Amino acid sequence: MKQALLVVALAAAAHAGAPLTVQAQEGVGKAAAAAFDNRMFAGPPGVKAYACFVRRYDANHLAQHPKQKVSAMTLLVSAEDDKATNYSFRLGVAYRHRPGNFDSSGYCNHAIAAESGHEIRFECGVDCEGGGITVALSKDNKSAIARLGRIMVWNRNKPDDDAGEALFAGADDKTFRVDRPALSEYAELVTDRKELAALRHK
Repeated sequence: MKQALLVVALAAAAHAGAPLTVQAQEGVGKAAAAAFDNRMFAGPPGVKAYACFVRRYDANHLAQHPKQKVSAMTLLVSAEDDKATNYSFRLGVAYRHRPGNFDSSGYCNHAIAAESGHEIRFECGVDCEGGGITVALSKDNKSAIARLGRIMVWNRNKPDDDAGEALFAGADDKTFRVDRPALSEYAELVTDRKELAALRHK
C-alpha cells in the first residue's frame, strides 16, 4: 500500500484505486465550488494547480496543548483538469515525541460543512478505509483549517509491513491551522520530478 502511495503522481492522487472524477458534490453548486477553488488556488485551477500549507508548533504552543501528538504538519492540495477536475491531497506529519517522517494521501471533493456554518470545504479520504481529513480555508485565505478523526499515515523510512499506522484526533489533535509558505517548505511532498520542476519555475 505504501509503495502505491509514493509512486503514483501527486495530482493523480498517490495511491492505488480507481480514479475518482469530481466536479461538485451534490448540494454544492458549480459557482460555489468554483469560488472555493479560486480561494484555495489563488485563481482558477486550470490544467494543474497546487496549494500548500505548513505549521511547525513552537514550544509555547505545545506547552499549552500537552496532549497534542503532532509537532509539525504539511498539507499539499492539488487539482488537475482531465475533462473534469480531479482533486487530491498529500499530508506530511512529524510527531512530538518520536522520530520519523510520516505521510498520507488520497482524493478530495467539495462538501458543505453543516456543523461549521455551512462553509464549503474539501472532504479528503484515503483508500482501504484509511480515514481522511477535511480542509477549509480561513477568511483571509492565508491558512487552511484541517480537521481529522482518524487517518492512516506511513513512515517513509520503514518497510511496508511496518510502515502504516493510524493517527487519531485525540484531545489536542482534532483541528490544525496550517499557513501558506514558500515553495521550499513543501517540495518534499511532491514526488513527481516534472511536477516539482514546474512548481519551481512558477
